[in-house]
Amino acid sequence: MSLLSTKALVKYFGDTHAVDRVDFTVTQGELLALIGSNGAGKTTLVNLISGLLRADSGQIHFQGTDVTHQSIHERIAEGIARSFQLVNLFDQLSTLDNIALSIFSREGKTRRLFALADHDSAVQDEAMAVLRQFGLEGKARMVAGGLSQGERKLLDVAVAYALRPKLLFLDEPTSGVSTREKAPIMDIITSIVRSGRITAVIIEHDMDVVFKYSDRIVVMHEGAVLADGTPDQIRTNDQVAMTLLGTHV
Repeated sequence: MSLLSTKALVKYFGDTHAVDRVDFTVTQGELLALIGSNGAGKTTLVNLISGLLRADSGQIHFQGTDVTHQSIHERIAEGIARSFQLVNLFDQLSTLDNIALSIFSREGKTRRLFALADHDSAVQDEAMAVLRQFGLEGKARMVAGGLSQGERKLLDVAVAYALRPKLLFLDEPTSGVSTREKAPIMDIITSIVRSGRITAVIIEHDMDVVFKYSDRIVVMHEGAVLADGTPDQIRTNDQVAMTLLGTHV
């Protein structure tokens, strides 16, 4: 069943067709990888879906509802959340308080958004449970700015996860971390999203990560969808190999 779909979605920046009449679907329960060279339109597409950018034309439907003109906060309330390639954390606050702020935001407690989690035991308990899932419980009192890059990546995903999304976009979840950290990070993330029955879309340049963890792969090129298929279908797609790698399969 389709959870999200776009129809003829368009976003131009001057003469650049960043997203050019894109039809894009995400199926309930899958882990989809969105790949392509730099400038292919991947992040712009996710920014349109999550509400960071407004589409020039086209439609976005989520769970059967037209969300094309909804605000970011309305889309979060509907169940769309995302992490960022450049980690988006409050570095001077503890890891626990970063999660707590996400929970406060989710519950509409904007009045108390900058209160410490210690003042709300229910929020503190939930925040600790989220940190435990991501293997960060031992760093609960550490300021986010003191975490390693891999831990910061996990915390950024945990902040988005604490919003209790139905659809989670993960922008380059392994960028900037060492090769040996990539598999443990992805093992944690995929285990959590699958056990929580969360549908996830990862934007990723590391093809080892893409082919190992995704159920389906969508390839973008010059603002359009070039290919869509299983990892095996994409791996043997000559057009994808020529476009991304400059070589035949």
